[in-house]
Order: sequence, then C-alpha cells, then structure tokens
Amino acid sequence: MKVLRSSLLLRALSPSGLTARLVIGAALTGLLIAACGKDSPTTAVGVLASITITPGSVNLPAGAPQQYTAVGKDANGNVVTITPTWSVVASGGAITSGGMFTAGIVGGVFTNTVKATSGSISSMASVTVNVVSGSHGPAAVNLGSAANYVILAKSAISNVPTSVITGNLGLSPAAASFITGFALNLPAGSAFSTSAQVTGNVYASDYAVPSPNNLTVAIGDMMTAYTTAAGRVNPDYTELAAGAIGGLTLPPGLYKWSNTVTIGSDVTLSGGPTDVWIFQIAGGITQASAKHVILTGGALASNVFWQVFGVVNIGTTAHMEGQILSQTSITLGTGASANGRLMAQTAVTLAGNTVVQH
Repeated sequence: MKVLRSSLLLRALSPSGLTARLVIGAALTGLLIAACGKDSPTTAVGVLASITITPGSVNLPAGAPQQYTAVGKDANGNVVTITPTWSVVASGGAITSGGMFTAGIVGGVFTNTVKATSGSISSMASVTVNVVSGSHGPAAVNLGSAANYVILAKSAISNVPTSVITGNLGLSPAAASFITGFALNLPAGSAFSTSAQVTGNVYASDYAVPSPNNLTVAIGDMMTAYTTAAGRVNPDYTELAAGAIGGLTLPPGLYKWSNTVTIGSDVTLSGGPTDVWIFQIAGGITQASAKHVILTGGALASNVFWQVFGVVNIGTTAHMEGQILSQTSITLGTGASANGRLMAQTAVTLAGNTVVQH
C-alpha cells in the first residue's frame, strides 16, 4: 500500500499529473457508484409495494367473527405503515373498517373475497363458510368404563351442600376422606357409599372390592379419552374468535385453540343427535356467571367433548353441556349446572350444583 501511494503521488506531481488525477478521480467515483449500487436499477425505500393479509384463508361457521390484519412492505421487504381500506368483494360476509369480518349465513367457498387496499396496492384473502346442514363432525371419543361415572377425579371431590347429582361419583387414587360435603353413608364392608344428594353410588379407592380395581381402570380410561381427544388432527376450526366463543352458533366439528376459551355470553351448538363436537383447548375454560351452553336441533350432550389442558371454571348459575375432560381441575360456581360428565385429573369442586349424567 505504501508503494502504491508513493506511485500515485509522483504521478500527481509529474507534468501529466493533472490527467492522472482526473483518471484516478473518475476511477474512485466509479468504485463509489458501484459500491452504492448506482449502476443498478434503484428501489424506492419506504414506498408501498405489497400487502400481506393474515389469515390468508380461514374456515368459519356461519355468523362467526374473524379479525384480519394487513402488513405493508416496500420492494426491499421493509415494513411500511398503512391504514388499509377493508372490503368484501365476493360475498361470504361483511367486514368493518377495522378488519373485523363476520361470516354470512350462506355456506360455501368464497375465494379472494376479503380485500385490503392502500393506494394502488391491494391483497386478497379467501373464506370458507360452513353451515350445519350435512355436517356431522368427527367420530365421538370413547370414554370406556369412565362413562359409568358422572363425576370422576383423582385427588378430591368437594361439595358445599346442597347439590343434586344424577349418576355415580368416583375418586381414585385418593381415599374416600377426600370426598367431602356429601354426608356419605357407608355400610360396613360395602364397595360403595350413598348420599342424599346423589342419585347413584359413590365409589372410592379404599372401599371394598371390586371398587379399587374398577376405579383404577376407569381412571385409566378417562386419561386415555383425554389423550385421544387431544390427539385428533386436522381441525375444522383453529383459533376461532380467538377463543371468545360467546354469542356464536357452532356447527359440529373439531375445534382447536392454543389458549383459554371464554364463554362471555350464551353459545349455541347446533346439530342433530348423531353430530359430534370436540373442543381441543390448550388453556382452560372460563364461563361467565349466568351464561349458557345451549344445544339445538337435537344435539346431545353425550356427543360434546371439551378436552381442556387447564382449569375449568363454570360461573355462578351458568349452565354447561358435554363431557369435560380436564388435565387439571373443574370448578362449578354456586348454583351452576351441567349435563354430561365432569372428569378431572386433579379435583372437582361443587357448590350447590345440579349435575346430570348424559
């Protein structure tokens, strides 16, 4: 490098130095232009070139909401702030200025119907709307011998009297002392106890045979049913309404959420007596007080399965329908009711509730 600088200096001082300096200057300018990309086509940084809509396609029951978002980018992939204009161009529902889409009541595949526009740039997304007619949902979950119980738990069943329970209660591996609030009557040497609050029998792991073995099998079947429900693939609906399903009418199908499901207002399950609903919930269920899960069209609680990883909280005087399979606990608020079964891998907590086996 020292030799090169000396050579350039000598040439600059020579009679032909001016020419040399011009040549060197031109060369350096060319290098700078090439380094800056000036010899290639220019791209407009910060100028909107594309819009991406999320989700790109979605499957919704009739009347269900879906929030859409749009991200703008320039030709280099840099995010450009936009406030898009939303529209529906091929039917399927309606959309607000903020991108909240509501599916219509006519079923079908509506290709490229949701449109986001900013200036001269736009993007499209497709919507499939499902109606109840002809839809039967997935195969039912086999509960095995766990179906012999309306309430089945592993660690405790507690109750604030007076509840009205129709069906058998079972607890294992915890002992009968962890069944509280029922004023149990256990004849000497009996395999089950009774309670004025229970139309059925109460079984515990420390009662006489065959209860210990029967309960071990039932608990195993309960856990298998939970795993089976959780393992169903290809959901019909994913992250529907971000888990806030209150106010919706849900056709039969397999539903999947990555977080807690909330029931802030009445939700309707509409279908026939052979139709099946499976709800895969990675969080818990929070059902607000006095809100109801409603079955219409002949739908049966025995064909509704709530597979829940987290805690299930049914609010005061609320009503639930279906088989609840909880990885953790189930709590019913004062005066709440349920048709179906309550199956928890920890505890079930009651407070003046009506629970009927279906």
